[in-house]
Amino acid sequence: MNFATIILSSFYFFIPAYLTNMTPPLAKKVRAFDFLDKEVDFGKKFMGEPILGNHKTWRGVFLGIILGMMAAGIQAWLYQFPVIREISLIQYREINILAFGFLMSSGAIFGDLFFAFIKRRLKLKPGAKFLPFDQTNYVIGAALFLTPLFKINILVWATLFILTFFLHMAANRLAYWLGLQENPW
Repeated sequence: MNFATIILSSFYFFIPAYLTNMTPPLAKKVRAFDFLDKEVDFGKKFMGEPILGNHKTWRGVFLGIILGMMAAGIQAWLYQFPVIREISLIQYREINILAFGFLMSSGAIFGDLFFAFIKRRLKLKPGAKFLPFDQTNYVIGAALFLTPLFKINILVWATLFILTFFLHMAANRLAYWLGLQENPW
């Protein structure tokens, strides 16, 4: 595989996690499923600080996982086309696509929640810079959840870590410019 193919294949592989990560702020902006707009940590505190913060909601968790799983399902359907098979890192027909989609999406959510917990322990407010983890927390979470069942090369995870850092920075700047996000990072 050449360098461009590795980047394209890694990006395609990670689309469910990218969608999972984008879902919570977009769902909040359009006020989708407001009945799920309840704090994941139920407003509890740990060591005098919120466990996660009021911006981490069940709406983001559930919708992120559902949309990420749907994206994995679409990838499985697209696998019938030769061009998709050529760039695919996994053989979608030979895996349990529900397990794959769930693990990638819930891993992405877990990574985000875990690093929110760390930020609160460091007394960093929601939206405060926490480089490079604000940009890559969902790569770390997805890698932790997927690696035991799906053997993905470390080069792919390293590529995703670097690629995602820059993509996230660019996407956040665009979202900030469009008024969809409060911070440009």
